[in-house]
Amino acid sequence: MSGKVLIVEDEPKLANVLSDYLKASGFESVLLENGTEVVPWVREHMPDIILLDLMLPGRDGMDICKDIRTFSRVPIIMVTARVEEIDRLLGLELGADDYICKPFSPREVVARVKAVLRRAFDGHTVQAQGLVLDEDRYQATLHGRDLGLTAVEFKILQLLVGSPGRIYGRQQIMDKMYRDDRFVSDRTVDSHIKKLRRKIESADPTATFIHSVYGVGYKFEPES
Repeated sequence: MSGKVLIVEDEPKLANVLSDYLKASGFESVLLENGTEVVPWVREHMPDIILLDLMLPGRDGMDICKDIRTFSRVPIIMVTARVEEIDRLLGLELGADDYICKPFSPREVVARVKAVLRRAFDGHTVQAQGLVLDEDRYQATLHGRDLGLTAVEFKILQLLVGSPGRIYGRQQIMDKMYRDDRFVSDRTVDSHIKKLRRKIESADPTATFIHSVYGVGYKFEPES
């Protein structure tokens, strides 16, 4: 399992230990220690999961969690030394996905991160590098941000994501998208692909998932 973990923790030694354990398990980690930096960073970069300390300089973790939930469903694990039951319940009611009390084992934190990410991707979903396709709702999200795809755009993305690296010709894509023998030109497929790319890049400008293969078609190949 892999992904980008945002660690929001004002104890540098603890933050670095968590970062080291997560990296050893295949995750990429980013560290922030001031609460005022968190929401703007999340809006711009959209991590796959957040480890959010409750007591932070600048801004309280509760307020940060509540604010993030107004624009993203990115998984959030609250981390705190405050063990009062009311805080535990309030943290979850604000939209946190899990709650870890200090002191804790870094291995436990890694296990919780993996468990929360697995739950987030359960059901009829496909996941690849922060991109999640919910087949039941025809909804695609990137790092928790809804891409707002049309049904046809979703089907094209679902087709490409289902076989990473495989090249699909325009005719193959048309055959999969339109089963009623209607006439659809190559330009229609290119137009859908262009819009799909634009929506993905609006959520993450660095995401270059869909690649053109000159004279052949398109393929889905996330960057390693």
